[in-house]
This record gives sequence, C-alpha cells and structure tokens, in this order.
Amino acid sequence: MNPSSETTKTRSSRIPLASVATLLIATSMVGQLLGFLRTKLVNSNFPATGPNSTDAYFAAFNIPDFFFFTIAAGALGVAFMPVLSDHLHRGDRRGASELTSSLLNLLAVIMLVIGVIIFVFARPLITHIVAPDMEGETLDNTVAIMRFLAFNPLLFTISGILSSYQQTLGRFFFYALGPLFYNASIIASIFIFRHNIGLVGLGIGAFVGALAQLLIIAVGLVNLRFRWHPKIMWKSQDFRLILKQLPPRSLDQGIDQLNSIVETNFARRLGEGFISYYNNAYVLSTAPTLLIGTAISTAAFPRLNQRLSQGRSDLFRRDFLRILRTMIWISAPIAIVAFFARGYLARLIFSKNAPEIAIILGFLVGAIFFRTLYTLISRWFYAQKDTKTPLLISVFTISLNITLAYLLSKPTSYGVAGLALAQSIVAMVEVIILSTVMVIRDRQLLDPAFINGCVRIASVSGFSLIAGLIAVQYFPLGALDRGFITLGTKLGFITLAVFVTHIAVSALFGLEEVRPLFYKIRKLILKPVRIE
Repeated sequence: MNPSSETTKTRSSRIPLASVATLLIATSMVGQLLGFLRTKLVNSNFPATGPNSTDAYFAAFNIPDFFFFTIAAGALGVAFMPVLSDHLHRGDRRGASELTSSLLNLLAVIMLVIGVIIFVFARPLITHIVAPDMEGETLDNTVAIMRFLAFNPLLFTISGILSSYQQTLGRFFFYALGPLFYNASIIASIFIFRHNIGLVGLGIGAFVGALAQLLIIAVGLVNLRFRWHPKIMWKSQDFRLILKQLPPRSLDQGIDQLNSIVETNFARRLGEGFISYYNNAYVLSTAPTLLIGTAISTAAFPRLNQRLSQGRSDLFRRDFLRILRTMIWISAPIAIVAFFARGYLARLIFSKNAPEIAIILGFLVGAIFFRTLYTLISRWFYAQKDTKTPLLISVFTISLNITLAYLLSKPTSYGVAGLALAQSIVAMVEVIILSTVMVIRDRQLLDPAFINGCVRIASVSGFSLIAGLIAVQYFPLGALDRGFITLGTKLGFITLAVFVTHIAVSALFGLEEVRPLFYKIRKLILKPVRIE
C-alpha cells in the first residue's frame, strides 16, 4: 500500500462536506457584506452621472474580466481539478505538483502578454467595444482604471491555480479568505484617494487587492508539499487532457463575459448612469448565487470528483441529488425575499438611485434562483470531464440572451430592466436544457424520491410566498423610510416571516432538508452544561 495515497484519502475523508460548505458560506457572507459596503461607498462618494461618473469604474472591469474568464478561469476548476484529483487519489504528489506547475507556467505567460495588450490598447478597447459613445473625463477615467486592472487577470490566474490545488487536497480556508482582502483593499482606496486622484484610485485599490489575495492564497501551500517546477510538461497525457478540455470551458466562460460586455454597451446606449444602475442591481443579485450556489458547489466538487475517481457512480449520483435538493430548498425562500424586499435592499445598500436599482433587481429574481442551481448542475458535467456540452448549450443561451436583451432593452420596451428580464429567462432555459441532457444520459438520476421531494419543496415555497406577501402588507416601504434601523427592521421582519414559514411548513411536509437544522437546534438546547 502506498502511504502517500493513504494519507491523501485520510485527509480528505476527515473533512465533512457540511463543514467545508459552512466555512465557505461564512466567509462568502463576510465577502458579500464587504462587497456591498464597497459598492455602497463607491456610489455614495462618486456620482452616477457627470464627469466623474461611476460608469467609468464599472465599465473598466469588462475587458480584464473577459480575458481572465476566457483564457484562465475555465482551467482552474472544471478542467484542472478532476485530473488533479486522479493524481492525488493514486498518491502521486510529485505528478500533481508538476501538473500544477505546468498549467501555472503556461497560463502565466499567456496572461502576462494579455496584460501588456490591455495596458497599451486600453483606450481603443473602450471606445470601440465597451462604450463607443463614452467621451471626455469619463473616458479618461475608464482608461486609467483599466490600465491599473490590466495585470489583475495574471494575478487571479496564479491565485486560482494554487487555490485549486489546495481545494483538491481539502484545504479551503485560504481560498475563502483571499477575496476578503481584495474587497477590503478597494474600500480602503476610496478613502485614501477620493480627495486627490478620485475615481481612478479605485483601480489602484483593485490591483493592490489582487496582489494581496495572491499572497494570502500562497500561504495556504504551507505543509502541502507543493514544489514549483520551472517547466511545461507538453508530453504529459494528463496535461494534454487539460489543454484539450480547456478550450470548451474557456469559450463557455468567454461567452458569458462577452454577454456582459454587450449588456454594458446596451446600457450605455440608454444614457448616462444606466451602466451603474444595472451593475449595482446585478451585483446585488449575484450575492445569493455566490453565497449559496458557489459556496456549496465548490465544497461539493472535490467530493464529486473523488466519487468518480473511485468508480462509484452510485455514490456520485446520491451525493449530487442530495446537494441539489438542498440548494433548491435554500434558494426558493431567498428568491422570494429578494423579490418582496427588493426596494428595502436597494434603499438600504444603495442610498442613491435606489428606485432604478430596485426595479432592475425585481426582474433579476428568476436569474437568482436558476443561476444558483446552475453552479451545481454544470459541475455534474465537469466532474465527468465533459466541458463541451455546457459550451454548446451556452452558445445557444447566450445568443438568446443577446437577442432578448436587444429587444427588451429598447426605450419603447422595458428599458434597462429588459436586460434583467432577459437574464432571468435565459437562466431558466439553460438549467432546463442541462437538466434534460443529464436525465437522458443517466436514466436513474431523477428517482421518485427526488421528484417527490422537489414537488414538496414547491408546495412549501407557495406558503413562503404568501407569507412574504402578507409581511410586505404589514411592513410597507414608506416614501420617507431611511436609515439602517428603519429599513433593517422592516427587512428583518419580512425575511423572518418567509424563512420561519419555509422551515415550519418544511417540517410539516417531512422534508429531509430541515432535519439537520432541527437536530442542531435540539442539540444546542438540550445539551447539558458542565458545572465545574
């Protein structure tokens, strides 16, 4: 027996999935709070219109994000981790280090070249692609910020590869901690630069934050026996497998970012400030997806990879369905709260332009629910080393989204809210198509127990919906409501009404998702106190 293999298995087996998910959800919650604070401070310290419009800040991220997600992000988890998991399952730590080093070296060189291109051609990229009619000081600010962001894709790529190595070995803490420093750095830059170089200082904060995130994640390699090798293993079959799987996933991510650039273009054409309105609402809508979907699916992905590495498709199916049901059960009340409390949230977090943001957020509620499910459903394919199917479906759905966004965002239609409506429709269509493909490939996937559970969750959500409607009637949003105490209290009562109803009715319907919660509560209440 290989002792290294035994060590790897033991380490992985000692980490409960619930504990990992709790860690990621907790740190993600802190990160989201910092993200909301960051966006609130950006909006409160800089105007949405005029020479120093926040349109410049939001538009500057489009091109760097496009290259990062297109070139690198696809390799970091779905194309890289399943292959890395096979090496670690065999106890091949040296091979895992060499594979990680090869991918890191290749992508670092590519992203360095991309960074130089973004830095040199920032102005034409903005004027010809992102926001063609942007001009004056707003354009100058956008170009300056983008140049500070030019090498962030390189830093994020290195961070992503190193954190993927750590996650495969069961270490999630530094992966969860790193983004907190990124948000904190941008927040600090607001106060440091707002009275001198102004909005451009946010670009400096973002660059320093990306560097700090990389340093934190690098610390996570301690005691993991990772050794960097200054070479690229072109002849390695596993490395070639990653490179083979990378283009479909990269194109999938790139198409999503292309869609974001198109939406920014459409929003800008509607007038000044609409880029900021839409981005603020979109950031708010992504919070539940990151908090629940990304956190849980990230925690589950190494486990799903391990099941397939062991040849246990039955356990893979069982774990996947159990996690998917849990995500559906959690996402439903979150979407309900987001819809009924959209005005409270917008006014509480974004004191400026709250009505516009609230309207857009209301149309994004469907995207909140389905995008959260997508984070796990897509990993069903990635765990099986299939990156082509999600790509083909994304090509169709993004094409649909761009078409709908163009039609629905016209001033004579829904305006900027049409971009949000298109997002929700397409998110639902994408989940339906992916789910259909899964069922065709695995006839045993949707067993009667899963279907019955989903039906009961839908019934429970109906009661939660009624509870939210009643709560809003009792705690309406007044025209003069301001401040954390007033808005927070009303928001708290609405949230409490929905979740208490959801949990109580779930217990009456006998849903298994609520049992761990009652078990924890019962254990906490009945646990005896040791008196010395």
